[in-house]
Amino acid sequence: MWLFAMFDLPVLTRTDRREYARFRKLLLKQGFFMLQFSVYARYLPSEEAAEPHRNIIENGLPPTGQVRLLAVTDRQFGKMTVFIGKKRSAPEAAPVQLMLF
Repeated sequence: MWLFAMFDLPVLTRTDRREYARFRKLLLKQGFFMLQFSVYARYLPSEEAAEPHRNIIENGLPPTGQVRLLAVTDRQFGKMTVFIGKKRSAPEAAPVQLMLF
């Protein structure tokens, strides 16, 4: 499954920009990557694996702005239509999972 973090945060003051940077670094530290501006995604093996990340993000929310977390299945993510300019592109592939014995 994929967990999306979508956010609109104010960047008018120096404090706002600092909070924006802190939140973005939190997402990167949690293994998210930028899909688009203010839209970050992370691949996870299950809904249960997403819960700790949701809690960490909730605890690190900035004092202002809007943040949304959305979980979609790998199949739903694969059905996404992506355009770069006017050219159609395939969505990002799920990362290869390592198996340890």
